[in-house]
Amino acid sequence: MLTRRHILELIPHQGSMCLLDEVASWTDVAIACRSRSHLAHDNPLRRDGELNAVSGIEYGLQAAALHGALAAGQPQPAGYLAAVRGVEIMVLRLDVAEFGMLQVTADLQMHEASGLIYGFALHTAAGMLLLSGRATILFPKGAP
Repeated sequence: MLTRRHILELIPHQGSMCLLDEVASWTDVAIACRSRSHLAHDNPLRRDGELNAVSGIEYGLQAAALHGALAAGQPQPAGYLAAVRGVEIMVLRLDVAEFGMLQVTADLQMHEASGLIYGFALHTAAGMLLLSGRATILFPKGAP
């Protein structure tokens, strides 16, 4: 298991913008993370004191970024979100204490030099699906 300290070394999201707390497991094609940040009052994605469920997309994107760094064995250059597709949101808000620790997963569906496609999902600690979708991330030209 990797802790938040390790996560901060691998992704560009720092401070309270790093939404992931730990990595439960990962393989060459998938990652499973956990997070408590949906309950933090200083979560930077909160608006008017609430954390809208659409913010869950960012959790999935951070899991994908972390997976890319772990798979490469080093921090990766920042990518650009090019598209989000097939997003299904099952709840209105994520800041619900009864959800417990969020389970955040990302699975690599396509990898090319110019970018990646990841599927992602958020579940409650009990396994209830909160959000799922797919994201296309492009790398800047000339990125390693």
